Amino acid sequence: MPKLSDRVGTFTDSVIRRMTRISDAHDSINLSQGFPDFDPPKEITDALAKAAKEGPHQYSITFGAENFREALARKASKSFGRKVDPETEIVVTCGGTEAMMSAMMTVCNPGDKVIVFSPFYENYGADAILSGADPIYVPLVPPTFEFDRQVLEDAFKQGVKAIIICNPSNPCGKVFTREELLFIGQLAEKYDAFVITDEVYEHIIFDPYEHTYMASLPNMYERTITCNSLSKTYSITGWRLGYLIGPEEVIENAKKVHDFLTVGAAAPLQEAATVGLNFGPKYYEGLKQIYSEKRQYFLDGLDRIGLKHTVPQGTYFVLIDISEFLEKEQFHGWTDLQFCEWMVENIGVAAVPGSSFFREPVNHLIRLHFAREKKTLDEALRRLAKLGELC
Repeated sequence: MPKLSDRVGTFTDSVIRRMTRISDAHDSINLSQGFPDFDPPKEITDALAKAAKEGPHQYSITFGAENFREALARKASKSFGRKVDPETEIVVTCGGTEAMMSAMMTVCNPGDKVIVFSPFYENYGADAILSGADPIYVPLVPPTFEFDRQVLEDAFKQGVKAIIICNPSNPCGKVFTREELLFIGQLAEKYDAFVITDEVYEHIIFDPYEHTYMASLPNMYERTITCNSLSKTYSITGWRLGYLIGPEEVIENAKKVHDFLTVGAAAPLQEAATVGLNFGPKYYEGLKQIYSEKRQYFLDGLDRIGLKHTVPQGTYFVLIDISEFLEKEQFHGWTDLQFCEWMVENIGVAAVPGSSFFREPVNHLIRLHFAREKKTLDEALRRLAKLGELC
């Protein structure tokens, strides 16, 4: 067999998705991969049933069905405080993952440098490699996950092409403040870099924190590429509907990348999801309330068990500190991945090893999520209590 490409040997498969496969094999409660176990809004599933019967069943416009893009533009225009053109400033992708990959391939040449905050969603490292870019990692420092401004500027000084910001941030749940984003924007202007944002958790924010769109800040729309997805907001992670929003020149070229990556997102799913994009403020207020209650319920349960954890400002992820377990003779010398595999088999709950998110040598954190029905969280907490007994 001829030699495979060098790039495929520089990253692994997704640890998150691997943990789901391990969880499924052991009939474990999957708190690793972040998807809900409850239904999407009925209005959306009813619209899908109608689309299944009536169509559309053939290709939509490659860069997104017209009514879907128009609905996206209306929603984004309110969020950004400026008019977004559905014809020239939006491209619909097959999920947020393709949105990020399309953005990276559109702006990066081989050898370009891209800033990535650590911890980071694991795709970003692979995205950089596949697009030929070299990531520069800047730490978000626990427990508040703030960044050192001088360290960040030193990274920009290396001649970066872009910075990637996940806001709210997976896995740590950080919500970047307006002041932080303004500072990042100033550096992007000063050093002439793009800002690529991943904002899929935009509506899962907990008081008193507020989400600020980078594209809404002064002078930033022209250099910001917003990557987003409907997956989390409407509980349709399997539909794989994402999108890019940005200035016309960027999007015109991103359309070409997207076209040859996937051609286009599923037409009937775009038709059905348009209903959700037209929801009013009441829906998003309700979503925030639902996840605020789930967060409090799950964190209270972890406190009762005695597990040390972060308190997310946004997203539905929480990091658990397993330091005291790794110090025990039973787990001496173990990695966090080994501990997660042990948890699946012996506790019946699947988590993600934190080392898959950090550039730094972090081996004492694991990620759980609480996008589950109350009965599922109850059973997960009951099983996790076995960990508490080891404390």
